[in-house]
Formats: sequence, structure tokens, C-alpha cells
Amino acid sequence: IQLLELKDTISQLNNLISGLQKTIDNLNLQLANKDAELNYFKSKLFGSSSERFKTPIPGQLSLFEELNDDRTPELIEAEDIQVEAHKRTRKKKATYDEMFSSLPVKQVMINNLSAEELVCPECGTDMVAIGTEVVRTEVIFHKATLERIEYVATTYECPACKDTEEPQFIKDNDAAPLVPHSYVSASLATHVMYSKFINAMPYHRQEKDFYTQFGIKISRGTMAHWTIFCAENYFNPLIDYWHRCLSKRRFFGADETPIQVLKESDKRPQSKSYVWLFRSGDDGGAPIIIYKYHPTRNGDAAAEFFKDNPDDSYLIADGFAGYNKLKRFRRCCCYAHLRRYFIEAIPKGHEKDFTDPGVQGMLYCNKIFEWGDEIGYSVIQQMELMPAWQITCSMTTGASSQHIVSDISYGCLII
Repeated sequence: IQLLELKDTISQLNNLISGLQKTIDNLNLQLANKDAELNYFKSKLFGSSSERFKTPIPGQLSLFEELNDDRTPELIEAEDIQVEAHKRTRKKKATYDEMFSSLPVKQVMINNLSAEELVCPECGTDMVAIGTEVVRTEVIFHKATLERIEYVATTYECPACKDTEEPQFIKDNDAAPLVPHSYVSASLATHVMYSKFINAMPYHRQEKDFYTQFGIKISRGTMAHWTIFCAENYFNPLIDYWHRCLSKRRFFGADETPIQVLKESDKRPQSKSYVWLFRSGDDGGAPIIIYKYHPTRNGDAAAEFFKDNPDDSYLIADGFAGYNKLKRFRRCCCYAHLRRYFIEAIPKGHEKDFTDPGVQGMLYCNKIFEWGDEIGYSVIQQMELMPAWQITCSMTTGASSQHIVSDISYGCLII
């Protein structure tokens, strides 16, 4: 009886050990998946934000190399490349004439020798000047100044009608001010807007700076009013003109970015508004870049902006579905966005594994960038005649897989 009880206990313990082993295996698998996700998020949070692949990779794939029937890309075989040694040359230091070519030049004559020093020590004859030489250069900073200008108008009267019942007077006409009933000049408004939007100096700091340096009080609300008035009355007509010029072009890039607006009707301050960027492509014309504010990310903003453009236009943007409302446009894939997902899909330590689909996809994009730098704008007309082609890649990122199919009909124009 004791022997049977011991055998039964051993069987139960074996079952328990087997169950615990399965539990341990499941926990190890979950731990490995969590580690893979943690490494992925660490690389996203603390890794380099640059997408440049710094290690040179031999054996770039050809963009138009035909794929097999099963749509599996051919593998890349690494090859040894002999690089000739080169001598590093130091960059030539810029001269003062090159560095300060835009500055006016003023020469100051040096006159530090006394009359006794200008006498020849051998024979006592007075020395005479025979030439000059520039011995050093200084760059002088002149502090910005403000000046108050009063425009004085003259009043004229008719001497013949002076003593009559209806004397005649004429007052000289003054030019209209930049902002009605304001003392701001074009130069002052330009300085305020340049400090705000170029040097990122808020109005409240400018307010303090004006008082500290010049002893005058210009409130932040006043400066904001100047900017809004100039934008509505002087800049909007110019933007409308650029928009009309942009409507005649055929190649464009677009993107949108969130912005927070504190006081907007029917919206909470925590909600997102958007600034849309529309720009011309590298089509040989002058570049035009226009920013357009819209309270939402609705694709109607892009549809309204491009409503007057020709039907055979090309637009390069990311995969945002809002651009699908541009029915008359040929949507183009941005290879910079496509390449980003390929890079994220490459497992850690497999950057040189040319059999990895993520590495192969990245090499395709690198080859396109290389050709774009070499060929330039002349490829645009040729690309219009090329059929659409697809890149299909099954990528694994951490513990999750992501399947990307990109239909690329035109993609040489990268913004």
C-alpha cells in the first residue's frame, strides 16, 4: 500500500512539474516579447532621430529590377570593395574680405608716433611717408536706436480772401500712416515681427526689452495689433498673389502640423488646430511656400486650396487619408516616409543582413535618393510615362508584424 501511495505521489509531482514547466515557458515567451517591445520603444525614445544609414552598404538593389513571380525580392550578395586611401585636406580658412563682404569699410589711420620718433636716428632727417598697410581689422557693433519723427503740415491761406466773409485755407496733405491712428512706422513694425517670428522673441519680452534699452513702454497687445493689421491689409494680398501663381504649377508637396489655439469659438483650448503647408515642387520655377491655418485636420482644407489647379497635377504627401479628397491629383508616395518604416522594421543587430526585407526596402529607397541627386529635374518628364509599381514587404517590429503595400506612381520629387 505504501509503495502504491509513493508511486501516486511521484505521478502527481511529475504532473505538477510538467505544468510548472509549461508556465515557465509561457512566461519566458511573454518576457521575450516584452523585451523586444521595450527595445523598440527605447530606440524610438532615446535612439538617434536621424534616418541616415551611416554604415556604407555594398550591393545596392536596382529600382527597376524585375521581381520573381512570387513577388519575393532577390537577395543581395555582399561584395568586397577596395577603397583607395585619400589624404585629408584642411578646409581653407575664409579671409576677412570673404567673411565681411557685405559690411561697409571704414579705414582709420594710425598716428601713434611722436615727432621725435619720426626723426632718422642716423642723420637726424625727418622721415617721410612712403605707403600704408592694413595691420588689423575690427568689427564695430552699433546699438539699435529709436528716433521720433514729427511730420509737420503747412497751412496756406489766400491773401486776397483773407478779409472777406469766406477766407480760403489749404492744408498740406499727409501720407496715410502704416496703421491708422498709430505711431508705428514700417521699420518698427518690421523689427517687432522679425523678433517675434524669426528670432522667436515673444511680445512680452520685447515689451521689457523696449523699456530696458530705450525707456519707452510699448505693450504686448499693441505689438500684436500691429502684426494682425499688417497681416490682414498688406500680407494677405501678397499671399493671394502667390496662391494664384501656385495654382498654375503641377508639382506640389503638402503636410500639416498641430497647433494649439487658446481662444477659438466652439473649441476647447486643449483641442488641436492645424497649420497646413503647401509648397511648389522642384519644377524649375521659383519656390513658393504657403502656410494655411485650419481649425481641423479635415481634408477639405487641401481640397479648397488646390481647387483651381490643373487635373494632371502631382502631390507628394504622407499617407494621411485627408488628401484622398484631391480626386483630380495623382497622389505620390513620399519615399522619406516609406523608408522610415523600413528602418524601424530592421531588427537590432541586423543592419547589415541583406536578406532582411527591411534592409532591402531601405536600399531601394536609398537608390532612389541617389538617382534623384544625380539626375535632378530632368527625370520628371520621363517619370510621367512610367507605369505604377508596387513594393510589398512583410516587416516584423518587436512582437508585432506590419504589412505595408505602397502603390507608387511617381516618387522622384522629395520635399
